[in-house]
Amino acid sequence: MSFLRRIQMVLDMIKFEHTIFALPFAYLGAVLGSLEVKGHLPTWAQIGWITLAMVGARSAAMALNRIIDRQIDAKNPRTANRHIPAGLISVTFAWGFVLISFIVLFYAAAQLNMLAVQLLPIAVFFLVFYSYTKRFTWTCHFVLGITTALGPLGGWVATTGQIDGMALILFATVALWIGGFDVIYACQDVEFDRKEGLFSIPARFGIKRALAISSWMHAGTAIGLIALLFLTKLQFWYGMGVLIALAILVYEHMIVSADDLSRLNTAFFTMNGILSVIVFVFTMVDVLL
Repeated sequence: MSFLRRIQMVLDMIKFEHTIFALPFAYLGAVLGSLEVKGHLPTWAQIGWITLAMVGARSAAMALNRIIDRQIDAKNPRTANRHIPAGLISVTFAWGFVLISFIVLFYAAAQLNMLAVQLLPIAVFFLVFYSYTKRFTWTCHFVLGITTALGPLGGWVATTGQIDGMALILFATVALWIGGFDVIYACQDVEFDRKEGLFSIPARFGIKRALAISSWMHAGTAIGLIALLFLTKLQFWYGMGVLIALAILVYEHMIVSADDLSRLNTAFFTMNGILSVIVFVFTMVDVLL
């Protein structure tokens, strides 16, 4: 197998196209931080380095997850055909990809500011730590939310060189959003997780209660998005984007129930990507107009 073919398979393994989940909120953090602290939009150079850092971070995180979970994935019928357990990609090659992704992340952060570099060990810790949490705690969904929410927090730090209250509100908002949908996503593996002694909110509390917990987490997301409307200079168009995002959240919970998980992937992948893009686009419309 050629080197380029293996790279293509690695990108497929880590679902590179799903970077769209995280990038818009990282840009949102960069834009809001720069406007609130500096009084102007981020430079194109900053946006470029933030993009590169996010690609490196997410690529490393997903590849690490596939490496660490390869034995669990091999046992689960839903994941047995993933690239590493199926023998399509070697563990050695995957580790090499992780190393390169971390180098990209570190180099990009170094082009931004010193605080971004100083906070990298925390980001790397969570990127590695998350994949182990399902082995000992049902709070693993919160850890994933925190890990992903480091993206918008990192965007804020990248353009301001500081962390303040509004940055933490954005961080918590995204953490609850991602964590809540990871709870929904985990509902499809309840029986397998219980059989293998793995931990998750659905395995611990049952699917019906897990979906209720997810709803409360997304209520927290709604509160955070609305709070940013009143605490920042954002106005009408951002508010419209928030209303659309909240409608999407409600719709996502309507199409998934304890008795019917058939549209789970639609809720988790398609609608989540749409939500993040809408919030960012409407924010930019608000800022530019």
